[in-house]
Amino acid sequence: MAALVLDGKQCAIETDERLAKQVAELKERTGGTPILATILVGADPASATYVKMKGNACRRVGMDSLAIELPETTTTDELLAKIDELNANPDVHGILLQHPVPAQINERACFDAIAAHKDVDGVTCLGFGRMAMKEPAYGAATPAGVMRLLEAYDIPLEGKHAVVVGRSPILGKPMAMMLLNANATVTMCHSRTQNLPELVKQADIIVGAVGKPELIKANWIKDGAVVVDAGYHPGGIGDIELAPLYERASAVTPVPGGVGPMTINTLILQTLEAGLKHLG
Repeated sequence: MAALVLDGKQCAIETDERLAKQVAELKERTGGTPILATILVGADPASATYVKMKGNACRRVGMDSLAIELPETTTTDELLAKIDELNANPDVHGILLQHPVPAQINERACFDAIAAHKDVDGVTCLGFGRMAMKEPAYGAATPAGVMRLLEAYDIPLEGKHAVVVGRSPILGKPMAMMLLNANATVTMCHSRTQNLPELVKQADIIVGAVGKPELIKANWIKDGAVVVDAGYHPGGIGDIELAPLYERASAVTPVPGGVGPMTINTLILQTLEAGLKHLG
């Protein structure tokens, strides 16, 4: 059995085409342009690359980005002041604080300072709580992108047993809540879970979100499972040993080209939604 490849790159391209039309119509109707403000603290090369990619994604669909770069020595209070400034700026519709920030900064306090209506990356506690309660909110971009990808390929979730390996506040935890809201039965696992292989073997849908290269082995995963790998590590590998699964799983997200493009695409989609609410 050859697995269905869940092509996030192609799905993102198709969505970008639709978003570009919506942005053009919005500009023509209101004269306004949705703007995403990105905040980069320090000079981590990987973070700088991610921020650049997000800016490029904005421009691809006709939106604008405002790049804020702060020094490595920035304090929590200084970062909070910058976030407050962006919250008060009516021309900014979405705010992204690039993770991780330097160790001296209280990242959670800074995430939660982002106004709910500009939290297009879905990182605030308020946004998480509203999403978990099925109230209107912008979902965390990576798990929301996973859900959009599964929907694009008509992957059934209701009644399925989903196992999420990883419990980070911006990936594993919201991923579990989104799957639960879609009527899957969800088991959450993490680095201290006992008998992890046995739990993974039960999964109809397995989501690797643990941040460790190929921690989840192919022989743990049953034939016919849907395999979602939300990890990315040097060498183009994810959190799951994918190669053997292309002949045994029912569906697989490739690394790269699966979840990653959908993360950025979802961020852009949610920024446009925020812009539409403000600009009309």
